[in-house]
Amino acid sequence: MAKYLSWNKIPKITPKSIKEIGDSSDLFDKQRAPYTIYGLGRSYGDVCLTGKGTLLLSRGLNELINFDSVNGTIRCEAGTSLNEILQLVTQQGWFIPVVPGTRFITLGGAVANDIHGKNNHKVGSFGNFVRKFELLRSDGERVVCSKSNNEGLFHATIGGLGLTGIITWVEIDLIPIVNNFINVGIEGFKSIDDYWDINKQLEMDWDYTVAWLDCISGGSSMGRGIFHSGKHSSQETGLPKYREIKITFPIELPFPLINSFYSRVINSMYYRSNLGRGTLIKHYKPFFFPLDSVNYWNRAYGKKGFFQYQCVLPPDNSKVGVSQILEVINKSNQNSYLGVLKSFGNVKPEGIMSFPRPGTTITLDFPNKGDQTLSLFNELDSIVSTLKGALYPAKDARMSGEMFRLSFPRYNEFSQYIDPKFSSSFWERVN
Repeated sequence: MAKYLSWNKIPKITPKSIKEIGDSSDLFDKQRAPYTIYGLGRSYGDVCLTGKGTLLLSRGLNELINFDSVNGTIRCEAGTSLNEILQLVTQQGWFIPVVPGTRFITLGGAVANDIHGKNNHKVGSFGNFVRKFELLRSDGERVVCSKSNNEGLFHATIGGLGLTGIITWVEIDLIPIVNNFINVGIEGFKSIDDYWDINKQLEMDWDYTVAWLDCISGGSSMGRGIFHSGKHSSQETGLPKYREIKITFPIELPFPLINSFYSRVINSMYYRSNLGRGTLIKHYKPFFFPLDSVNYWNRAYGKKGFFQYQCVLPPDNSKVGVSQILEVINKSNQNSYLGVLKSFGNVKPEGIMSFPRPGTTITLDFPNKGDQTLSLFNELDSIVSTLKGALYPAKDARMSGEMFRLSFPRYNEFSQYIDPKFSSSFWERVN
């Protein structure tokens, strides 16, 4: 049987059976429960995996149903990728209002994880732009959900981790654009202490903001980084030519190719090369999706895979929390080779279980060193829980049930909407 993995390749789970969602008339009669939905496998953990039941592959649901290029709405089947939507709508002067760090995720996955982007501080998360969707329950019932119709299932399914049933199609609002380019500002900061003033200043004027962190540097340079800000360009002439260049990471080795020495050199080069760059114009692909230019970049971490740790800390605790996290990492002799910092704003998410909430979110990648890495994460969990923060299920492969319930206090309210025949390895782990 083919193996289906999440992007970080942890955990390695083989489902009992696999079924591509197509003709759903007998889907639940002949397949073994519980059911778990799998799109493009870009989650960093086990929300899309099962070792006990049937993995339902949604990628076959990829038809365009309707695109209103005048008013800026689109309805697609849930297995359609954001890349496929962008290829269509950007030619007509529209853009997806919220995009994550990769365009190779499904529309249904974007809803189920209520994805967030670099503009959360301005507009909220993906669910804020969902108009309606159809939900197929395991009893065969098809339910159209919106803010005014089946509201409970609507708010439970957004951010609901695929547990309320199969999302068959989704209708979303789009935002208008003049061209496919982004005006970008680039500014360096010498330490994490300097980040907060820069962020406060720039997030007021820019639609998209995010900071890359050098998590290896310590001392007075701890948390130094590069702040990227952007807004859609209104320029109509004189735009640069853009040609997408993609490379492929060729093989996966038994050991990670990323190490401390290599990363220290790369981080230093990246930091210094971006100091004083000022403003420039970029195509939307390298601005929003820089890692999409490298096929199978996850192979760089070797066969053991890697963990991504993402948390959010409330506004009053963000400064102290981020500093404490970086200090613990520095002392642990384990390095995060990718660190990202950005703000969440006050726009209330639509999902009962949505991860975004006011504050600061930090994202960190670590090679899988087994118990050593898990022990570090327990230390980070202690910081996050003490400071009333939360972890992101879509980026998780190890959080405890206790940490999950601390992160999502509306857990019991959500549970009443779960389809009784849907589950996942993540859900089994945290319950």
